Amino acid sequence: MHSKAVLSQTEVARILSAARAEAQHNGWAVAIAVVDDGGHPLALERLDGCAPIGAYIAGEKARSAALGRRETKGYEEMVNGGRSAFLSAPLLTSLEGGVPVIVEGQVVGAVGVSGVKAEQDAQVAKAGIAAL
Repeated sequence: MHSKAVLSQTEVARILSAARAEAQHNGWAVAIAVVDDGGHPLALERLDGCAPIGAYIAGEKARSAALGRRETKGYEEMVNGGRSAFLSAPLLTSLEGGVPVIVEGQVVGAVGVSGVKAEQDAQVAKAGIAAL
């Protein structure tokens, strides 16, 4: 039998707080989603000024990072490199900004951010994860 860490609401709140602080520090109106290792929603926050679609995209980025056990940036790079088949992959978004939360070598969840440039979305997600 294996065991692994799981994200509690304490960690989720810490991730959201740090990601929000990073976004606000830079003046970025984004949506921030946190999911468990199965891609199921744990939290969502859409900052003032973020377009409503941002909430949906952030959740999809987080889910893709959790299920794929990797940053969604890798999928975007594959598509941009000519592997357009990934555009039709089920349960997958190929947009940068989804980052897995890794504890002791195991993915325990992910953070997805949407609302600004792709690398800025990833910056906000990583700032949230760094708070753990």
